[in-house]
Amino acid sequence: MGDSPQPLLELLSKLPLWSKYLESQGRRKWASSQIKNIRCKRILMKRRARLDRSKRPRNAVERKVRILKKLIPDCESMGVEMLFRETADYIMALQMRVKVMQIMVNALSAGSDD
Repeated sequence: MGDSPQPLLELLSKLPLWSKYLESQGRRKWASSQIKNIRCKRILMKRRARLDRSKRPRNAVERKVRILKKLIPDCESMGVEMLFRETADYIMALQMRVKVMQIMVNALSAGSDD
């Protein structure tokens, strides 16, 4: 009873059916580990895609806010709320300048017709 199982395993490994069984077990373990690897990769890819989707709009908004800060004079250190207010004021000021220039062009062109 105190015999180790080693001689029995050696004897079994010499039998052709037993060796085929061991090969199939090895293949089965390899195949199951490959399936696990594929599942893990799929899960990771889905998580990364989800994270990328959640980051994209925020990065796009931050990029647009940075561009807006460059377009509006003296707004480099403002918060977003003040930036939007200043942007609205700046747009109104530009519209007024355009109207004034149109009035000036109309007045000068009407004066030159005489």
